[in-house]
Amino acid sequence: MSETASKALRAPAAEPDANRWKALVFIALAQLMVVLDATIVNIALPSAQQDLGISDGNRQWVVTAYALAFGGLLLFGGRIADLWGRKKAFVVGLGGFAAASALGGAATNEAMMFGARALQGVFGALLAPAALSLLAVMFTDAKERAKAFGIYGAIAGGGGAVGLILGGFLTEYLDWRWTFFVNIPFAIVAAAGAYFVIREPEGGRNRSALDIPGVILSTLGLVALVYGFTRAESDGWSDSVTVGMFVASAVLLASFVLVESKVKAPLLPLRVITERNRGGIYLSLGLAIIAMFGLFLFLTYYLQIVKGYSPVKTGFAFLPMIAGMITGSTQIGTRLMTRVAPRLLMGPGFLVAALGMLLLTQLEIGSSYAALLLPAMLLLGLGMGTAFMPAMSLATQGVEPRDSGVASAMVNTSQQVGGAIGTALLNTIAASATTAYVADHIAGATSRSQQQLVQLEAMVQGYTSAIWFAVGILVVAAAIALTFVNAGRPGGTTVASSDGEDAVDEVQIPVVAH
Repeated sequence: MSETASKALRAPAAEPDANRWKALVFIALAQLMVVLDATIVNIALPSAQQDLGISDGNRQWVVTAYALAFGGLLLFGGRIADLWGRKKAFVVGLGGFAAASALGGAATNEAMMFGARALQGVFGALLAPAALSLLAVMFTDAKERAKAFGIYGAIAGGGGAVGLILGGFLTEYLDWRWTFFVNIPFAIVAAAGAYFVIREPEGGRNRSALDIPGVILSTLGLVALVYGFTRAESDGWSDSVTVGMFVASAVLLASFVLVESKVKAPLLPLRVITERNRGGIYLSLGLAIIAMFGLFLFLTYYLQIVKGYSPVKTGFAFLPMIAGMITGSTQIGTRLMTRVAPRLLMGPGFLVAALGMLLLTQLEIGSSYAALLLPAMLLLGLGMGTAFMPAMSLATQGVEPRDSGVASAMVNTSQQVGGAIGTALLNTIAASATTAYVADHIAGATSRSQQQLVQLEAMVQGYTSAIWFAVGILVVAAAIALTFVNAGRPGGTTVASSDGEDAVDEVQIPVVAH
């Protein structure tokens, strides 16, 4: 056993932070704000587009400007959190996000709106990894860590659907501008609470010089990747700009990996992603998000266009999925995490979600909400909640404190990039299937009502075709989790350190008394 591991065994355990549970409230509030923002603005988009005179061709930038800045700058945000300290990065991120939200709510033209959304993405990229890494360094006891990440995972998974409800209410009964202004009280309360309550553990900063080539290459590479998928959705996969973006992204990210293997203080130490458990988690989480994001979009359109639900009713229709996520995260995942290995929660969790997705392949125009959508959403929520919680906890477990911001940023990056890929990939599959169905059936529709029926049937056919792909993606995510993730249960087995030492240097974590 190495000298480092021996010292770790002999050293007395640090006293846990007395304010850690209060801190969790404010960290969770900030996470809810960021997740809400991803869906709340989508509901408000038609009204904002009309008010600000944004063209149909440009409206995608309300979403894309945010996604590009957020996805592209996450690794940089994680590194800044390690350099400045997570608390400072968290508070600055909240302040900036609130200011950008105020700018978006007060927007008078499209340029102001796009700028505000990009700024939200910039500060979100600083805030999100700081929040997750604060949890990682404050909750060190295995059972407490399980509870904390259960709550965080439930909010991360379920906040999007809450955004649909809140967005619907604000847009229908107040004004679209309130979908931006609502972030301000969230941010003020979370920042004030964090400032007074959070006491970050000493000695966890990474004060190495900033890896500027790594920052530039990773940011440009991720922006090119996210924009490539966004462009594919609107202009097609064979579009020259789309192809160019994918090629540029591959070259930039390959160069980034090469640079990171050579420089003394890398932006993303390769030890963080080459450890098989973390690598497996980043990959399986990204795939699961691909499946989830596409489905979220299809169900929203299905309920509003095919079923004729209002935005508020649509939001409420997603509540069973939220209930499932909260139950899976806090009741199943939290209770079993200290008893079984993470892969035995992640693999079956993704498979249960795949089963829920499989039910949705039976979707038809006249499908009953209670008989089909309700059980499918419950299974999806339960499966995802059960899988996400141990994944988020394990992704930052055993990481050196100086790397926790970057490790947390990688969790967010896999989700953000997965979301962009999922929306574009599954939308394209759905659109192709819809077009093919219309071409095959429209000739037999003689009246206007028959033609409208064919159009609706074609939409549902497109959704179910894409959902079949989502089922396959979730099965692959489960296989990766079961194959790659080999860590034992927290509190009872070896946890590999992130410095790349041999297995003999792994530190035995003592079992916590139950």
